[in-house]
Amino acid sequence: MKRTLSVVLVFILAQVASVALGAQSHSGVVTLNVDLSSQAHGQEARLWIPYPVSDGHQVISDIQVVGDYASSGVYTDRTFGTPILYAQWPKEAKSRTLTFSFAVERQEIRQTGFPTTEPAWNPADYAEYLKPTSLGPVDGEVKKLADSITENKTTVLEKSRAIYDWIVDNMYRDPETIGCGKGDVCLLLKKPGGKCTDISSVFIALCRAAGVPAREIFSVRLGKKAEEDITTWQHCWAEFFLPGYGWVTADPADVRKAMLVEKLELDNPKSKEYREFFWGGIDPYRVVLAQGRDVQLNPPQSGPALNTFGYPYAEVGGKVLDFYKSKEFVYSYTFKEK
Repeated sequence: MKRTLSVVLVFILAQVASVALGAQSHSGVVTLNVDLSSQAHGQEARLWIPYPVSDGHQVISDIQVVGDYASSGVYTDRTFGTPILYAQWPKEAKSRTLTFSFAVERQEIRQTGFPTTEPAWNPADYAEYLKPTSLGPVDGEVKKLADSITENKTTVLEKSRAIYDWIVDNMYRDPETIGCGKGDVCLLLKKPGGKCTDISSVFIALCRAAGVPAREIFSVRLGKKAEEDITTWQHCWAEFFLPGYGWVTADPADVRKAMLVEKLELDNPKSKEYREFFWGGIDPYRVVLAQGRDVQLNPPQSGPALNTFGYPYAEVGGKVLDFYKSKEFVYSYTFKEK
């Protein structure tokens, strides 16, 4: 009983420490407008949207959903528990529009005070976050590389930090990558350039191959101006599970993005500052939407499992619409400061 209480106390203190004194916050209203009216009529249209909820670092309120859909509901997927806003239009519908808005107050995360000793833990409890995904194997070349990076590292904290540093040192942001990238780990080990999903996916695959539970977090960035179009501002970062502490944020992709934007080399003091900040820390200019790879939606989609669910997803007549093609899938995100 005493052991159980002590573990719970450590976890609670860790969560309190994750929001540092004086940490920044940011708030506003996010609005998503979707219009599927230009798609061929005489076919059923279905729409799935990531549905943010409150957690220890964000408060979601004033949720509003309006549109000319025939039915809608909020569901969760069975594996990751990601909430999903679903709407459906019948074959005879001439107009297919939906507006989804919510207020968000987001807190900056500063996680510190990581335990210096590792308590006993059972990897079976985190099996979902140790297994491979369709684009993120944990054997073969990935396993060899993970073993090389973590050689002589014995704890989860040591292994995850070694992998994080390797990612920052060896990967780079490629602005030509479409969207957030696919996160195809095997291709990325050959050409280590990409965007946030790419860089986070390599970190996660290497962590899992080294026995460190890890997962992706999908979000949309919040504007810093009074009002901004944030339609293409989706972002992905990583979390790993640290025994005796909980889930820890790691965003090597934003380290490399800052280096690219500010034209910094690895040995620049500012690069080192970014490296330390995004190890256990993230800014408040983002709202968590979803997690998970190879996602089976609820209600089930007609198309294959989703590589990621960071974007709205729609089907018309069973055909999957490409959310990267604005003329095919018309939607927009806006942010308005509160």
